[in-house]
Amino acid sequence: MKSILQKAAANYGMIGVLLLLCVYFSAMTYTDQSPAGAAGAKQVAAELARLGGAPQVLLVSSDQPEDLEFVTSLAKELPASGSRVVAAARGEPQVAREALQKLAAAGTRLDAIACTQTAGAWLLFADLAVDFPELGSPRLITPRSYRWPNFLKAENLLNIANQIAVIAIMAIGMTLVIVTGGIDLSVGSLLALSAVLAARFIRDEAGGVAASPMGMILACLGAVGACGLVGAFSGWMITRFRIPPFIVTLAMMLVGSGCAFILADGQSIYQLPDSFIWLGRGVCFGGVPNAVVLMFLLYGLAHLVMSRMKAGRYLYAVGGNSEAARLSGVPLTRVLMGAYIVSALLAGLGGVIMASQLKSGSATYGNMYELYVIAAVVVGGTSLSGGEGKMSGTLVGAFTIAVIQNGMNLRNVESYTQKVVLGLVILGAVLFDKMRHRA
Repeated sequence: MKSILQKAAANYGMIGVLLLLCVYFSAMTYTDQSPAGAAGAKQVAAELARLGGAPQVLLVSSDQPEDLEFVTSLAKELPASGSRVVAAARGEPQVAREALQKLAAAGTRLDAIACTQTAGAWLLFADLAVDFPELGSPRLITPRSYRWPNFLKAENLLNIANQIAVIAIMAIGMTLVIVTGGIDLSVGSLLALSAVLAARFIRDEAGGVAASPMGMILACLGAVGACGLVGAFSGWMITRFRIPPFIVTLAMMLVGSGCAFILADGQSIYQLPDSFIWLGRGVCFGGVPNAVVLMFLLYGLAHLVMSRMKAGRYLYAVGGNSEAARLSGVPLTRVLMGAYIVSALLAGLGGVIMASQLKSGSATYGNMYELYVIAAVVVGGTSLSGGEGKMSGTLVGAFTIAVIQNGMNLRNVESYTQKVVLGLVILGAVLFDKMRHRA
């Protein structure tokens, strides 16, 4: 029984932790919600339809994007219900007051005032019968509020996935490296180098803001390929001269960061076409960001390699006992070189995605990312001793870190407190790994 519980804790412990975190932050962010945008407009249109006849309606909203979307959607919904829009006021309460005064002066009779929860709370509407008796007794109709956790709102969950996509993609390569018993501290700097190279190639070689899709693709491939060369150099130094991976990748971290600043001249590169944001900000079916779709595809491929292919078995063998693996005929040099090259390539891909998200390239991107990536891998259950780890665990670890950060942001926890919490989470994950091995 004890061994069964230990095995369950090893295989599903972090999934349980992730679910508990989701439950905790859901409970902590449970609050009143007011439908906005198109959803709020449909609800108000249905309420107006219940008035019967052909009610005359004044539309009111603030100048916030969601409120403007509400008014635009409601204006399209109302004709089907037989309602007639007599005026629309967008902006501050003074604008709405002026609209009411004009309608009152014209002797227009209002049946309803349709607005969002934000506008409906204006003091202007507190006593319409006294202030504007000429309008009759219009009903103030706003979307009905309901209680729901801010954490579980669809846009917040998609935001979590989108924010962690770059770190999660880089964590695939870091998992390969740590499974072999190594470490790669250069991934954050390679991300910055890739972002700068991609932006500079597009600006200088592909036509800048007029760059074609093929030109952008080639520029991005060139940036990712350059990072792959850095990874190959790191792997060669580790395998050829037996230099500890910590030292080699630390050196490459400094070299990569310095090269990024030199190539960017210490500034950000903004001369990029609008279509460049497709990978970082674009969405596909169901509103899922393209970067998130790419992340899941890469994890599916990585899981297949690690669990079903010879390359994955070689990685585990090298990390478990490199001398025994060598004597068994495992190509040690090729395996280690491959792990560091893939890690660098995925860091380069992360840089391209970040440049696409921010529509610029800068040497400051990726600061501290190597620590977040290592944290995701360790929290996901990959042993720093090598020879043990799963891609599914790394993905869970990345989402665990993202959920903690997002939940603390929703709770308005300061950034320096978040660092303390994240550090304790990493320490706890390593301690759990050590205790599990002792057991």
